Amino acid sequence: MNDTAAELAAALRERLRIIGDKASRREPERHIARLKEISEIIERLRQELPRPIDPQLAHYLQRASYDKALELLEN
Repeated sequence: MNDTAAELAAALRERLRIIGDKASRREPERHIARLKEISEIIERLRQELPRPIDPQLAHYLQRASYDKALELLEN
């Protein structure tokens, strides 16, 4: 896995952590801001992936199937 793909996997894991953070959800505005921020990071990293991108990974990222994208990156 190259550096960008590793960063993308870390960002996808962080997104899952934010989603599961019950304390964060008690502050909806902050929670949504955190999700927006990590989504922007994921999109930036997607654009920085070396070409050609694995077609399946590209599909998952375009469709925001982030759980599947992470699984693909980790395997």
